Amino acid sequence: MVELTGAVWRKSSRSGNVGNCVEVATNLTDVVAVRDSKDTIGPVLTFALAQWATFTRHLPAR
Repeated sequence: MVELTGAVWRKSSRSGNVGNCVEVATNLTDVVAVRDSKDTIGPVLTFALAQWATFTRHLPAR
């Protein structure tokens, strides 16, 4: 289980106000955490830094 107490959550500026947003915490040691912005006390997905880097590298350019 990953300790999320010090997580600093941020939402993409491209999210707008549609309600289909995720928040990301990139300040944690060894992991990146992702959660639903509408359910801030709900489940959190965590990814190893290498996994996150691979994921974001393959996102389409905007």
